[in-house]
Amino acid sequence: MTNKALFLDRDGIINEDVEYLYKIEDFIFVEHIFDLCSYFIEKKFLIIVNTNQSGIAVGLYTEREFHILTAWMIQRFKDKNIPIAGVYFCPHHPEKGIGSYRISCPCRKPAPGMILDAQRDFDIDLSRSFLIGDKESDIEAGKNAGVGYTILIESRYVDASEKSSADMVAKNLKQVIEQVKHMKV
Repeated sequence: MTNKALFLDRDGIINEDVEYLYKIEDFIFVEHIFDLCSYFIEKKFLIIVNTNQSGIAVGLYTEREFHILTAWMIQRFKDKNIPIAGVYFCPHHPEKGIGSYRISCPCRKPAPGMILDAQRDFDIDLSRSFLIGDKESDIEAGKNAGVGYTILIESRYVDASEKSSADMVAKNLKQVIEQVKHMKV
């Protein structure tokens, strides 16, 4: 395994968490996301996005609408010289999914499927990789896959006083950048 990666959850890490986001006009980038990704690109990390998209499963938007938004997001990163190596998504939900989307699958976080798919696709050394999420299920997916360092960002899903299995809990991405710069990555 030769590559290392920064795995990012999308909603709450890349963009402000708007429930069931699928429209470009509702997409607002989280402060410091481009700074964070630029730092990791300088350190020769691949940027990989892993995102549960239950809005597809429950019929609020389509996979096509998801892909349109994703292409737009990737272009915004590219405009800042930040290549997104891959975007992996889970359109399933085990209880609320409609039709073929109602399954318990190995890709829905906290399962590690999306991370393991990226590992195979990009020859990633997970032990040298990082994962940033805003839910404990993101962290569990990283731990389940063997990601070397996990970071939980405080959010409406995370009470800072609760114990997390994450290697670091941070208030925001700026704090992550400050902490990571002191590490050998």
